[in-house]
Amino acid sequence: MPTSPVQLSKFLSFVLRHQPDAVGLVLDPQGWADIDDLIEKGNASGTAFDREDLLHVVDTSDKKRFSLSPDGRRVRAAQGHSVSVQLGLSPQVPPAVLYHGTATRFVDSILAEGLKPQERQYVHLSADEDTAARVGKRHGTPLILKIDALRMQAAGFSFFMAENGVWLTDEVPAEFLSV
Repeated sequence: MPTSPVQLSKFLSFVLRHQPDAVGLVLDPQGWADIDDLIEKGNASGTAFDREDLLHVVDTSDKKRFSLSPDGRRVRAAQGHSVSVQLGLSPQVPPAVLYHGTATRFVDSILAEGLKPQERQYVHLSADEDTAARVGKRHGTPLILKIDALRMQAAGFSFFMAENGVWLTDEVPAEFLSV
């Protein structure tokens, strides 16, 4: 039975961001996977899809989670990795303010310790409050944190923008946060 687009997106997120070895897949240092190899290993592991299914998910992902290589032979997750990859992103000047959506139950520890990447490579930030609110809702009652990004950058912190528009940084110390 073919895999639904939602199931395939979850499978791709899992193997391209977190556990490629779960299906015997090897990512290159920049996080790219050969599409034919991914399809073969995905099907062998019980996730039935073909190139057309994969391209449909890449093209229609509302969050633009995945990227195709210029030659169309490889695919990778745009951001959100817990496995070590080098996305090749250059530092960018961020907007004056960025946002992070979280759940209210986490606010005390975040305000005390700052934002940390947890299991991921980077802290994920949004350029707008609506996106941050949607992210926060996934974890419970949402709370939007404001990040003084320009002041952070002036203090020596680097910011990167993923291909899908998500802002990334190594950490956000508490002194740059407000509710």
